[in-house]
Amino acid sequence: MRANPYNIDLDQNPANHVPLSPLSFIERAALVYPERNAIVYGARRQTWAQTYERCRRLASALQRRGIGEGDTVAVMLPNVPAMFESHFGVPMTGAVLNTLNTRLDAQAIAFMLEHGEAKVLLTDREFSPVVEGALKLLGDRRPLVIEVEDDEAPEGKALGDLGYEQFLNEGDPQYAWTLPSDEWNAIALNYTSGTTGNPKGVVTHHRGAYLNAASNVITWELPHHATYLWTLPMFHCNGWCFPWTMALIAGTSVCLRRVDPALIYPLIREHHITHMCGAPIVYSMLINAPVALREGITHTVQGLIAGAAPPAAVIEGCEAAGINLTHVYGLTEVYGPAAVCAKQPEWASLDLQERARLNGRQGVSYPLQQAVTVLDPETLQPVPADGETLGEIFFRGNIVMKGYLKNPQATREAFEGGWFHTGDLAVLYPDGYVKIRDRSKDVIISGGENISSIEVEDALCRHPAVMLAAVVAMPDPK
Repeated sequence: MRANPYNIDLDQNPANHVPLSPLSFIERAALVYPERNAIVYGARRQTWAQTYERCRRLASALQRRGIGEGDTVAVMLPNVPAMFESHFGVPMTGAVLNTLNTRLDAQAIAFMLEHGEAKVLLTDREFSPVVEGALKLLGDRRPLVIEVEDDEAPEGKALGDLGYEQFLNEGDPQYAWTLPSDEWNAIALNYTSGTTGNPKGVVTHHRGAYLNAASNVITWELPHHATYLWTLPMFHCNGWCFPWTMALIAGTSVCLRRVDPALIYPLIREHHITHMCGAPIVYSMLINAPVALREGITHTVQGLIAGAAPPAAVIEGCEAAGINLTHVYGLTEVYGPAAVCAKQPEWASLDLQERARLNGRQGVSYPLQQAVTVLDPETLQPVPADGETLGEIFFRGNIVMKGYLKNPQATREAFEGGWFHTGDLAVLYPDGYVKIRDRSKDVIISGGENISSIEVEDALCRHPAVMLAAVVAMPDPK
């Protein structure tokens, strides 16, 4: 057999083998655009040079407290600058960032802190009652608690062992962090909200975070220095990787503690917000807010929408309100959005209702995700691309989690057959676009027929008196 002349015998070398990590993005942003604003929060303006320095201080302070590779740092924070900084400062040490869902109760938070073995917890006074309850449940297993100071925070009990700014002062602004030893190392831990039993801990890696952050730019055609409004919780799938995406494009993150149209519209007007993300409820709130709030806003805002399939009424309402929606789809296990309803140029000439129907599909794979498709969940064979035959959505590619923390059985089940099983039931259209019909656990079976809860929701939302509807299946004797 002829030897392949392109097999160059060379061990992995730093000259051509550098681990992929989104940490690279902030180093470059601070070097190339040091004086551009990275963060806006109230009256606060923070450049990329300042943000990079603060992230290095955070990493250094954590390292001096013994935090390193394989350790977990949890954060219970709203969309404030410290939450953004933690997405860089924590993984700079080799540790894993665990962003906690601020809407959960003390028992759930305690489980996550214990299961993830968090050694440090960054928290905010707004969540003092829940955090205090969780710490009591942990007893002497509680982590070091660092309280993030914020004049905008509601009154709450002080729980921290020390303040965030004091903690940063312990760190070196020139801290010599390094890229991970392996790009498959864990970067984040995110817990799913299980309907039965304890939630599962989704472990993501530096490689996937790097690729999905870049995929966001490619998919959405994000320009350099976009101004992004944080209407999506950063605790949710690490804000769909957008903290890292914003570093990649040296954009400006406008932070926001609370999703409220009375706060959002003035920020859009003042800062000329170009992009935002959110679930259907966020956009529903915006289009149903008093029209007077939109006065003076003359530019179009680009919006990513995900979650359950957005009702057609929301898509139509956003077009009328000057928000150009792009529909994305994903799960925690695929870093948030890993599929997109890629718009075709010819759709622009269609009527509004038909555009809403086409844009309401979950779509095709993200550019840097290998594949999304609909398969028979038993045989793992493709379903006919007829828009009718029901199957399950499966993902494959680099933008898929490492697995579930301390749960090898669930990991094996999720990856069985060489695909990631989503549990979402869908059809495949002739153009290759996926459309969710339901989650397998939410299908309503009545008289032997399957009824899609999503289709019922869509019908309800088309009624002018209905702002938003949610249909959830439950057991019934029949």
